[in-house]
Amino acid sequence: VGAGLIANDRRANALQLYLSKPMASAEYIAGKLAILLVFLISVTFLPALMLLLTQAIFAGDLTFIRNNIYLVPAITLYSVALVLLASTTMLALSSMSKSSRFVAVMYAGLFFFTLALFNALRGITGTSRFAWIAPTAALQQLGDAIFRLTPRYQLSPGVAGITAGILIAGSVWILVRPGRGGER
Repeated sequence: VGAGLIANDRRANALQLYLSKPMASAEYIAGKLAILLVFLISVTFLPALMLLLTQAIFAGDLTFIRNNIYLVPAITLYSVALVLLASTTMLALSSMSKSSRFVAVMYAGLFFFTLALFNALRGITGTSRFAWIAPTAALQQLGDAIFRLTPRYQLSPGVAGITAGILIAGSVWILVRPGRGGER
C-alpha cells in the first residue's frame, strides 16, 4: 500500500505542485502517514481487539477479559510499535525513490536481509544477542515483553525498544530533511 505514496508523487513531479499550495511539508507527510496508519491499524489493532471481544462472547461473560485486562494496553502498545515502524520505514523508503516497485523491493529486502543476517550470526555464534540487527526479531522480542511471554531471544527488551525507536526516528529524519519527503 505504501510503496508508491511518495515515490509516485516524485516520479510525476507532483511534490512541487502539492507544496506550492498553502501546505507545509509536514502536512504532506502527515497525510501520507495517515493513509498507512489507517490500513495497518485495520489489520493489526482492530482484529486483535475483536478477538478479545469474540472470546468474551463465546465465554458468555467477561471473566477472561477481567483476568487478562493487561491485554488491552498490551495490544495497543504493540500495535502502535508495529504500525509506526512499518509506516515510517515505508514512507522513508518511498521518499528515496521514484519507483514504487523498487521501494517495495527495498522494504522487503530490509526486513528479509536483516533477518537472514541475524539468523546467520545466530548460527555462527550460537547466541541470539544480535536480534537487534533485524527489525522483525526486535519487534518479536518487544512483543514478548509487552505480552508477558518468555523471551525468545537473548536480548533485553529495552534494547529491542531502542532498536525500534532508532528505526522510527531515522525514518522520520529521512522524511523531514530537505530534498526527500519534504522537498523544501
